Amino acid sequence: MGSLKGRDFLKLLDFSSDEIRHLLDLSHQLKAMKHNGVPHKFLEGKNIVLLFEKTSTRTRCSFEVAGYDLGMGVTFLDPGSSQVSKKESIADTARVLSRFYDGIEYRGFGQDIVEELAHYADCPVWNGLTNEWHPTQMIADIMTMQEAFGQDLSGRTLVFMGDARNNVANSLMVVCAKLGVNFVACGPAENQPEGWLVETCTAIAEQNGSTVLVTDDVEKGCAGADAIYTDVWVSMGEPDEVWEQRIKSLSPYQVNTHVMQLASPDAIFLHCLPSFHDTKTTIGAKIAERFGLPEMEVTDEVFESAQSRVFDEAENRMHAIKAIMYATLLDEPLN
Repeated sequence: MGSLKGRDFLKLLDFSSDEIRHLLDLSHQLKAMKHNGVPHKFLEGKNIVLLFEKTSTRTRCSFEVAGYDLGMGVTFLDPGSSQVSKKESIADTARVLSRFYDGIEYRGFGQDIVEELAHYADCPVWNGLTNEWHPTQMIADIMTMQEAFGQDLSGRTLVFMGDARNNVANSLMVVCAKLGVNFVACGPAENQPEGWLVETCTAIAEQNGSTVLVTDDVEKGCAGADAIYTDVWVSMGEPDEVWEQRIKSLSPYQVNTHVMQLASPDAIFLHCLPSFHDTKTTIGAKIAERFGLPEMEVTDEVFESAQSRVFDEAENRMHAIKAIMYATLLDEPLN
């Protein structure tokens, strides 16, 4: 495997199985350094910029803390702080920012935007989330599974429940196929992944000894699973009008005690967060009042259970992002 230095990190289809495993190994090493208080300012003197068109607690904090830990300067630009797509084109923005910075992160809308940034920038570009893909989350998710089951996840099964056509489900299908993990997309027909992606990932999975299954049958999909994963039913940027339809179609795919009992006895629960597992948020309270639904994609009982690894997963975003930036900016063996 060659060095990842200078590479963009836009989607995991661009990376080989060995390259993904390399990023996972770096993530675990950097996490150990962080937990053991070992300084690791390997990128001192470099600077990065974070372009956010969609807000996020975990993505922003992960990139900022990871950057600071590695010794870098970090600039955050929200939609009101830059002229991206308003007074300045994506191409011009990329060419300007790469004169100032050593790396550019983008979190926002279409994948075409981050692809265009990468095309015109003279430094690595990292995808913090687009409508189509969420690759940094995947490294954190697989890290969390490895912490539960060991480094080799071959033959394990991960089930995504609910809107299996969203960016998280798309990315999970890819990373599972690349690493030999069986992947199940379990949701209603209208929320199942696109055919081209299923075909692509099925072919990749066959090469790595795993399978891809798309089903609307909860009992079949979750039987014996090692990890049950879900996400919010309405993604950021979607109109409020879709809530009623999504609740109607996705409620049968809520992760509850019954679903976890279908899975393996040592199965874990994963969620990229934020989660509507109670009414302690503005949206959660609004949905409960409007539809009489106090819990949505996951019940509070499962979310707060011993099987839930969601906060380990959230922390691992930082270590994963640190590894991605280190690999694409330096990629030398860690001391």
